[in-house]
Amino acid sequence: MSERPPLAGRRAVVVTCSTRAAEGVYPDRGGALIADALRGWGCEVAEPVVVPDGPAVAEALAAAVADAPDLVLTTGGTGLTPTDGTPEATRPLLDREVPGVAEAIRAAGVAKGVPTAILSRGLAGLAGRTLVVNLPGSSGGVKDALAVLGDVLPHALDQVRGGDH
Repeated sequence: MSERPPLAGRRAVVVTCSTRAAEGVYPDRGGALIADALRGWGCEVAEPVVVPDGPAVAEALAAAVADAPDLVLTTGGTGLTPTDGTPEATRPLLDREVPGVAEAIRAAGVAKGVPTAILSRGLAGLAGRTLVVNLPGSSGGVKDALAVLGDVLPHALDQVRGGDH
């Protein structure tokens, strides 16, 4: 008998925050990586929502959280450029922050030899019963973040629903 995927029965939304991807300057690689990983873990997830940096990020995040999925993962908009505002769009939606998740994602990047990973301002927290996590915008940063999340998401999502520690 085959083992049940770790996120079977869970729903997720992926939001890519990138003006250039939204304008078609280049394809949305980060969102696609996230959606593929989530599907591989058994999660139900539609195609990523791709929005330009700015007010559209807050609107997309609010809509995603309003749908009450188990998980919302973003990619992009967490750096230091003037248009990087994903954390600022995320923070007002959060009831409780889970700083260890964002810290572990940054640490994973540094451990892989990317010292600039510490410049990511991504957040993680709960919006009601939805876990929201901001991932970096680079494909490498997304891969590093997914490696971290793969180990903790099943337990974290169980806890959100009242499971034991």
